[in-house]
Amino acid sequence: MRKILLATVFAAIAAHASAQTLRFGLNNDPDLLDPTTSRTFVGTAVMTAICDKLFDFDEHLNLVPVLVSSYEWTDPKSVVLKLRQGVTFHDGTPLNAAAVKYTLDRHATLPTSFRRAELSAMDHLDVIDDSTVKITLKQPSSPFLATFTDRAGMIVSPKAAEAAGKDFGLHPVCAGPFKFTERVAQDHITLDRYDGYWNAKAIHFDHVIYRPMTDSSVRLANLQAGAVDMADTVPTDADTVKKDPKLQLLSSPGLGYSGISINIGPDPLADTPIGRDPRVRRALELSIDREALIQVVFNGLYTPTAQAVSPLSPLNAPNIKPPARDVEAAKKLLAESGVKLPVVVNLMIPNNPQSVQVSEVIQSMAKEAGFDVRVTNMDFGSALAASQAGHYGAFLIGWSGLLDADSNIYSFLHTGGPLNTTNYSNPKVDTLLDQARIETDPAKRRDIYAAMWTQERVDLPIIYLYAPGYIVGASRKIDGYKVLPDGLIRLTGVSLKP
Repeated sequence: MRKILLATVFAAIAAHASAQTLRFGLNNDPDLLDPTTSRTFVGTAVMTAICDKLFDFDEHLNLVPVLVSSYEWTDPKSVVLKLRQGVTFHDGTPLNAAAVKYTLDRHATLPTSFRRAELSAMDHLDVIDDSTVKITLKQPSSPFLATFTDRAGMIVSPKAAEAAGKDFGLHPVCAGPFKFTERVAQDHITLDRYDGYWNAKAIHFDHVIYRPMTDSSVRLANLQAGAVDMADTVPTDADTVKKDPKLQLLSSPGLGYSGISINIGPDPLADTPIGRDPRVRRALELSIDREALIQVVFNGLYTPTAQAVSPLSPLNAPNIKPPARDVEAAKKLLAESGVKLPVVVNLMIPNNPQSVQVSEVIQSMAKEAGFDVRVTNMDFGSALAASQAGHYGAFLIGWSGLLDADSNIYSFLHTGGPLNTTNYSNPKVDTLLDQARIETDPAKRRDIYAAMWTQERVDLPIIYLYAPGYIVGASRKIDGYKVLPDGLIRLTGVSLKP
């Protein structure tokens, strides 16, 4: 009997020792955890553990099937996807062709969907059999499959989505390695391991706890104290992490950008000199020294840019370069436009230390050219809602960046795009963006984008400032974690060493 009791105790101890919890410090609190209606990067980062995608990409930017086992383009407008067998959602229902059709139709048609533009090339989807779907496009589309490496490729449980309706994002049900358990706004999100996961052998955590911490110094302190195992890290803290023997720094250049979106639409807040006159927008850009801004705020680790396409991408237009700061040229443009000085710019920013620092540098630089930049701090969710409603003048905001350049441009600059919060509309730009979707030759696509950027640089609805990288501070016990250029938190193959 005593041997049996001891064996039971040792088994319990071993089970406890093998159970692992990962604690991650996020730089913001996510919006709704619904792949269809989500807009924030941090929301996508959390959903990556909950919702597997049809495809992903590797460190070389190669497309990698995930929920798809194989695919074939049967003609330039038709692709057949064979689905991985034996995959189930967290509610036990099967991930089959009907579920894929349900999800993609939901992405494409739900009025509140932010995936509509990403899937606008899709004409219809047919269920061939339980594990096969055929997608027919309206026209050939080079970026189409790449859209499935992000939220458009996350498949949701039809049963759960129908039952929850608009509240699905409060308790998402997908087919990823972890299932949603609990969320306390501004405090934590808890996920538990899904035992029925198709690739369970590659998952080594029983629980994942995400803790939003908007202040980078708080994230760093928690990381150093061991209160979190990993944390989003800003460049100014990189050296501190490197010097700590208990920590490691993991990083990658990014596919995204940060910039100033300017409301040029019909909203009364757009009826300003900067909203109505591209010369004023150009003057604001010329007042900013990107290199100095990056050095002061980001320790020189980011890259100046004048476009939404990362230098990592083969579709980056190398001839589109950010202009050097020229205060005298900025003053001349303001004089030509006949505006009263100083020109007031109402700049909305997310309430975090880095955005505050960036806005302060811009304020100081722009003042020399004749601008009065007035900053309004808002929590990230409220700022996004205000921008979506058009209730802003200018917005300091970024985009995390997706695999294909189309996903970083089309929704923001095409007339009527769901993320076109600047209300920008230019027929020439629309035509070029549509052409770039159809063109299959990368060099020709790059040239089309270069022509598009040349026009955008005239209109300047968005002043692109810099391409950020992704930096994660982690305990040295973390093993197997890779930072990819989209910055999402992928936990397959990741573990905590003893």
